[in-house]
Amino acid sequence: MDRSPARIALDDFDRKILAILQKDNLTPQRTIGDAVNLSAPAVQRRIKKMTEAGVIQANVAVVDPAALGHPITIFVEVEIISETAEQIEDAKREFAATPEIQQCYYVTGEVDFLLVIVVANMAAYEALTKRLFFGNNNVKRFRTFVAMERIKAGLEVPLR
Repeated sequence: MDRSPARIALDDFDRKILAILQKDNLTPQRTIGDAVNLSAPAVQRRIKKMTEAGVIQANVAVVDPAALGHPITIFVEVEIISETAEQIEDAKREFAATPEIQQCYYVTGEVDFLLVIVVANMAAYEALTKRLFFGNNNVKRFRTFVAMERIKAGLEVPLR
């Protein structure tokens, strides 16, 4: 599950390209080239290099969950009982394979995992808790926070 990018040196051109792509990854390479003073083929080579190195991990559409019938966002802290490497990996696999879980972080501190979940309604969340938490002998406890309003959601990474 390690998705750490290979270490490559990013110059100012790469950072400018990434700034544009993080706003809209469908921006034509000619437009990017004009904005950063490079040719479209040079932009293409740099994008390819960053993709192969894992700096660019995916090209995806960011979708509004509410528009697809999942208007409720829930944050969940999960504490597990046994922290053996095998059981941690089992939890990571299960959480990663659950479509309702948008994001999953293995963290330090009082809890072991932080999850960001989207669901259609609270009944759907209750069913999910029965399957993921109550039905899992290694979950010690979980704590739920329901978002009242989405203020900011994104995956943009600061470039400096």
